[in-house]
Amino acid sequence: MTNDPIKDSDRTPNPVDIHVGKRIRDRRKEVRISQEKLAEKLGLTFQQVQKYEKAANRVSASKLYEIAHALHASVEYFFRGLADPLSPQAGVGENDNQPFVHDFIATHEGQELAREFPKIQDPQVRRSVLDLVKNLAEKERG
Repeated sequence: MTNDPIKDSDRTPNPVDIHVGKRIRDRRKEVRISQEKLAEKLGLTFQQVQKYEKAANRVSASKLYEIAHALHASVEYFFRGLADPLSPQAGVGENDNQPFVHDFIATHEGQELAREFPKIQDPQVRRSVLDLVKNLAEKERG
């Protein structure tokens, strides 16, 4: 496989397709819709939605447009986090040494935290929670 994310001569999924598939899954879970329900809205089988999410099949531009509509998202949403392709350092990740935020949000704990944290109204309490999480993460790193 070349360093160019647009070219992929072997059979492994293209990193851009993997990214878009993860973003489809993230958004679907964010709006709390099942693969079956999304598939129904798109006139597909849930297996096809699974294949899109796992980048086993590529999503065409027209299908991505339909997915964006069904999930109430902009088409741009699915590319967020990718480097600008016109940038000299164009790569796939935001920072290849750090996991994407959406990988965390895709977990059960991430979704639960994303639902509950905004319910904390007091800015000082929110700051304390954030500081606690940072301190715990630092301890984990050693």
